[in-house]
Amino acid sequence: MKNIMKSLAVIIAAATPAFATGDGGSGNGLLMSAFFGFAALVIVFQFVPALVLLGGMLKGLFSSAAPEPKK
Repeated sequence: MKNIMKSLAVIIAAATPAFATGDGGSGNGLLMSAFFGFAALVIVFQFVPALVLLGGMLKGLFSSAAPEPKK
């Protein structure tokens, strides 16, 4: 039984580098492309409100003095 376990451990240890080569697939699949597309949409939809806020801050920063309150 001990010899079987040792033999099995040696076979598994010798076969492990064969799975690390990485040429089992063609690269990015449809799901990976969909994930990157979704991530790009999230970035774009977060960038638009950031630009609007930046514009508002710059407008407030460079505008004339604060308007007087109405009575």
